Amino acid sequence: MAVVGDSGEPGWQRRIVLITGASRGIGAETARLLAARGDHVVINYREKRKRAETVAAEIIATGGSASVAGADISDPDSARGLIESVIAEFGRLDVLVLNASGGLERDAAPDYAMLLNRDAQTRLARLALPHLPVGGHLVFVTSHQAHFSPTREVPPGYETIAASKRAGEDALRAMTDEFATRGIGFTVVSGDMIDGTIIVRLLERRDPDAVTARRDHGDLPTVEEFATAVADATTSTEPLGHTIYVGGVDYVAAAQA
Repeated sequence: MAVVGDSGEPGWQRRIVLITGASRGIGAETARLLAARGDHVVINYREKRKRAETVAAEIIATGGSASVAGADISDPDSARGLIESVIAEFGRLDVLVLNASGGLERDAAPDYAMLLNRDAQTRLARLALPHLPVGGHLVFVTSHQAHFSPTREVPPGYETIAASKRAGEDALRAMTDEFATRGIGFTVVSGDMIDGTIIVRLLERRDPDAVTARRDHGDLPTVEEFATAVADATTSTEPLGHTIYVGGVDYVAAAQA
């Protein structure tokens, strides 16, 4: 069923927005922002159900609309079930935010980064495509360290993540013609290391100098700043494949030189 909004405007409906990896960090903050703007946000989590439910409860307590949906998007059956559950509950999906990523976990298998950051992203996009309406939108969240990896040195220990996330971005860009045919928007949001995120904390454990080197170029973007860019991207009218950059002016300036 469609979720009817309470704006007081007859016929107004909330957009249904699915955000992967949204139980914490950037995903959770993006969910809060979009809910505050009037969307219903589906907060996807892999294992941390309580944390996802806490985010949803916070949103509902402030007058927003939210629900949770557990799924390991790297598992084909689980990913399919995620999309099917959203459609079964709401009848449609308006926006897919591909925020979940990983690979720096200590127990991660050698091929896990590529399975999650490339294969799972394109699989979920393909599963969602038949349900996204004309005017729907797909947003891919990445980092400068991955986005610019073909031409810039990657921090030690981050090479596998950078390669897999860039591969995921490239695979989604290869689907641009299909997005255009269906009338679906596609935006990439790339950010410098984001202060307070799990990725930065993991990198600081492995190679503190890599994070310090980024701080030497200026303050790192905050979770709130980056999440705002992701939320804004869901209504972008820029051409398909447009990239929104957050922080890291040295990366962007070098690419434009």
